[in-house]
Amino acid sequence: MTMQIDMHYYGTYAMARAAGLSREAAGIIATAAQYVDDNVQKDPVVLKDGARLARTPTAHHVGDLISNVEPDDQRNVWVPFHFLPGNESGAGGDADYTELLKCRKDSEPARQMVDVVVARSGLDPYALERVGVTAHVLADTYSHFGFSGVSSRRNSVQNGSFRFKGIEPGLADRLKGKAKAFFERHGDETKFLANVKSWVAETATNSLGHGSVATYPDLPYLSWGFDYEFPKRVPEDRSNPDNFLEACAALYDMFVRVCAERPDFTEGTARPFAEIMDNIVAILAVKGDSAERSDAWKKAAQAGKLFSQAEEIPAYQGEAWTQWLEQANQKVDARKALEHPACRFHMAANAHRSWVLHELLPTRNLLIA
Repeated sequence: MTMQIDMHYYGTYAMARAAGLSREAAGIIATAAQYVDDNVQKDPVVLKDGARLARTPTAHHVGDLISNVEPDDQRNVWVPFHFLPGNESGAGGDADYTELLKCRKDSEPARQMVDVVVARSGLDPYALERVGVTAHVLADTYSHFGFSGVSSRRNSVQNGSFRFKGIEPGLADRLKGKAKAFFERHGDETKFLANVKSWVAETATNSLGHGSVATYPDLPYLSWGFDYEFPKRVPEDRSNPDNFLEACAALYDMFVRVCAERPDFTEGTARPFAEIMDNIVAILAVKGDSAERSDAWKKAAQAGKLFSQAEEIPAYQGEAWTQWLEQANQKVDARKALEHPACRFHMAANAHRSWVLHELLPTRNLLIA
C-alpha cells in the first residue's frame, strides 16, 4: 500500500484548492489520485456502439499482493504508479541497474514527468485525470524513496531493525512483533514490495483509533528507522512529517503550474503555501488512523485554515466511478463514456503507464517492460 486516502485524496484536494483550482477540478484530480490505489479492475468495458475501454490495474487488493509478485506485474503496476525510478547512483557511485530503479524524492525523472504533464494539460482531453494520476506518483516518491517496485536484494530490510520515535512503547513493540512474525513466515520473499505494500495485512491493528495501523511510510506523523540488509547493513532514519510536508509543497507547486496553463480550471481562490504551511504541519502531526487523519484535513478546511474561505471537502468519488463503469457496460456509447471522469481516468492511466515505461525511462537507458 502507498500513502493512504488522507493524503492521496484529502491532502491532494487541499493542495489543489489552495493552489487556485476550482472545486470541480480539485475533486476530479484528487479522486483520480486516490483511485490509482483503488483501481484493480482488469475486464474491459464494452460499450453499446462496439467501442471498448481497456482497464488495466494500477494497484492490487492487499490480500493479493504476495501472490502477485510476478515480474511483469511489478513492472507494469508498481514501477510506473508507485515506485517511479529515480535513476540515481547509490553510495560510492553504485550504478547497478537495481540501484537506478530505486524511487527517489525530487528526482530528475519525476521533475520531467511533472513538466510534461503540465505542458500537455493545455490540450489534453483528460488533463485533470492525468494530473491526478501524476499527483499520486509524485506524492509516493516522498514515501517510497530508497526502494524500487521490482524484487531486489536492495529492497531487503534487516529483520528486527525497525525503530520508532515519539510513539508509546507498547505500540512500537507490537509493530515490531508483527514484523518479526511476518519475516519468519515469508523468509526470502520478504522484500520491500511485500514488506511495505503487502505487509499492511500483517501489521493491521486497532491500537490507533478505530482503524488499522498502516505501513510505516504511510503514517504522516511517524519518525522511524530501519537498516538496509544489502549490499551491507546501512541504517536509515526517516521523518515522515518532513517528507509529507515536502510532498504537499511539491503537489501545490504542480497545481499552481496547472492553473497557469489552464485558467479555465481555476476560480481565483489561491492561497500562498507559506500562509497555510503551519496548518498543514498540524494536520500531519495528528496521530490516528486514516479516517481520523482525513477528518483533520476536513476540519481544517471547514475552519478556513486552508483555502481562501471556509468550505467542506467533498466526499471521495472512487466507488461512484467504479459503479458508473459497471453500469455503462453495453448501455452507453463512446461519446457519452468519454464525458465521464471514470472513463477518462483509464485513458489517463494507460497513457501514463505507456509514457513512463516506453519514453521517460528508456531515454535514461532504463528498460523496464
